[in-house]
Amino acid sequence: MVVIISGLRGRMCLRAADDPEGGGQALKTRRMIELARWVALCVPVLLLAACGLAEAPVLDPKGPVAMAERDLLFETLAIMMIVAVPVFIMAFVFAWRFRANGGKGRYDPSWSSSLGIEVVIWAVPAAIIVVLGGYVWVNAHKLDPFKQIDPDVEPLVVEVVAQDWKWLFLYPDHDIATVNELVFPAGMPLTLNITSDTVMNAFFVPALGSQIYAMAGMETHLNLLADEAGQFVGRNSQYSGDGFSQQSFVVRAVSQADFDAWVETVRGAGETLDEATYETLRAPSIAHPVVHYDGFEDGLFDRIIMRYMSPEGHDHSATTN
Repeated sequence: MVVIISGLRGRMCLRAADDPEGGGQALKTRRMIELARWVALCVPVLLLAACGLAEAPVLDPKGPVAMAERDLLFETLAIMMIVAVPVFIMAFVFAWRFRANGGKGRYDPSWSSSLGIEVVIWAVPAAIIVVLGGYVWVNAHKLDPFKQIDPDVEPLVVEVVAQDWKWLFLYPDHDIATVNELVFPAGMPLTLNITSDTVMNAFFVPALGSQIYAMAGMETHLNLLADEAGQFVGRNSQYSGDGFSQQSFVVRAVSQADFDAWVETVRGAGETLDEATYETLRAPSIAHPVVHYDGFEDGLFDRIIMRYMSPEGHDHSATTN
């Protein structure tokens, strides 16, 4: 749009030069073009203002892990601005200093190179890369997902299984299971043991932090904590087929009393996750509703992992389209 407006302005200037008596009309047209230019600049700004990035989960963390990740994001951005800000400033300064009309910059057609400039434009970014790489490496390793948040507090352990296209949560200490609903007490450390019964998925709750991959035949771990009660959204952030876009789940951090009441509610579901029920559940489904099970077979999580540990046990019956 800006290019079109600039083209119109150029043609009107030529028309005004060819027709001096039409200068009034040309002036009016130029004013309309200037107004259109301001509108073209302001409309995108207004549209972007509606995006609400300040309320995005990554920028509005609800747990210590997500908070540390957000701080690391801001700190690395600040380090990168050491290079980015001077570049933008110099772009405007050079354009003004060496402008065609009235610029004070010295025109030197014989100039070809400057050792000082070469050193600055290469050494500073290289130093930033070294500093940034070291800083991110050290602080990222402090966020080891296997590391317990508070070793002195017994965490709630939940076993997580990625399926097509849903998430199964097993609570071994309470002998209950849910589909697409993760509930835990706020303020209590949460240890997630994660695997996949299909292709590779990525478990991610943006408000709590730390995306981690779930792979068939393998078990990984993730430790999280919610500082306060609230409801969040978790999802698979690794493309996995037809139902990927709707493979999300509800995450609720509640008080201990509400968690205990929720456990009792799930125990009254009246359906147990036995082997036959699990085989039905693992079939591909899109936008699967929340389901509760009042129990599940012992060792189910380990058997899901072991079915992929040998060629004889590798099951392709639930493949992803």
